[in-house]
Amino acid sequence: MQMKLKLAVISAAVILAACGKKEEAPAPAAQAPAAPAGLVVKIGHVGPTSGAIAHLGKDNENGARMAIEELNAAGIMIGGAPAKFELLAEDDAADPKQGTAAAQKLIDAKVNGVVGHLNSGTTIPASAMYSEAGLPQVSPSATNPRYTRQGFKTTFRMVADDVHLGSTLGKYAVETLNAKNVAVIDDRTAYGQGVADEFEKAVAAAGGTIVGREFTNDKATDFNAILTTLKGKKPDVVFFGGMDAVAGPMLKQMKQLGINAKFMGGDGICSSELPKLAGDGMADDQVYCAEAGGVEGEEKAGMDKFRADFKAKFGTDVQVYAPYVYDAVKVMADAMVRAGSSDPAVYLPALAATNGYKGVTGTVSFDEKGDIKNGALTLMTYKGGARTTLAVIR
Repeated sequence: MQMKLKLAVISAAVILAACGKKEEAPAPAAQAPAAPAGLVVKIGHVGPTSGAIAHLGKDNENGARMAIEELNAAGIMIGGAPAKFELLAEDDAADPKQGTAAAQKLIDAKVNGVVGHLNSGTTIPASAMYSEAGLPQVSPSATNPRYTRQGFKTTFRMVADDVHLGSTLGKYAVETLNAKNVAVIDDRTAYGQGVADEFEKAVAAAGGTIVGREFTNDKATDFNAILTTLKGKKPDVVFFGGMDAVAGPMLKQMKQLGINAKFMGGDGICSSELPKLAGDGMADDQVYCAEAGGVEGEEKAGMDKFRADFKAKFGTDVQVYAPYVYDAVKVMADAMVRAGSSDPAVYLPALAATNGYKGVTGTVSFDEKGDIKNGALTLMTYKGGARTTLAVIR
């Protein structure tokens, strides 16, 4: 019986083979398409969140946090995948050595892009490392021209540089403030010396006279010696190339020494913290400075809203550059969306091609060096302990 069954099975197999048929496994059940895998995008931010200008560094970092939170709330898609943005924040203490250490940490963490650093003195050495790693870097505030003139394809700047900043202030000192004799002090940093050099050139070109050039450092607190030297030269204007943490005590000591000159500086002193740092050393309409950026007309409403939202979220006013950090993060994310990738090598060309992005700081377009096109400057003075805008200049 078993033999007959085996023969019957064999015969059936032979017949099936002869007919060109074979047994088929049942078709699998239809499955729904898999949802796109989530994409984690790591944005590095570096600024001085410790030290004398920690208030400026924290201001910048908060601008980055605000942008990251909004990107995540918006449900951004990159290359068909939902993107989750993460902020990796590092402190460089405005020190070039610590700045390069922070840069290496971000490179090792394989961030997708970097927004920072705040100071030119930390931005420039770090930029060589980011370039070597092929990592896009957008500085919201470094103004030394050298930053974008090194030939790196990875460097971008959100604000006008020192050539524009210093020359505008120098011309304003002579032509608007009617200064004939001008003294210049710088803190020997890449930023401070750079903007002071450009200011000095512009004063001379406008017909003013530089009666003295002195220098200090970015951690100094005693300026009596250099101010006493300059007092004897009777300057109409004292220009300081440096940051607000040094400018505040300098203003106090100018008052103590009876120096009644106007005081000028670049974006480094143009903060909401300066009146507190200067105490009773600042009189109304004594200090004139320029913020490397600015909006006017219809664009002002967007900036006003950002400032209000920022204060509501963090409980403090914008110092200087939080809006530029915010836009830098958004511009970087926009380039990733346009490129369909967060891979630095893939989205870098899209970032370089940014043209006409509408941000809270105005319209963002980059030139072939990575500099902002048609960068603005906002001239300001202080009245009643608050900044007052004089003009926006392009």
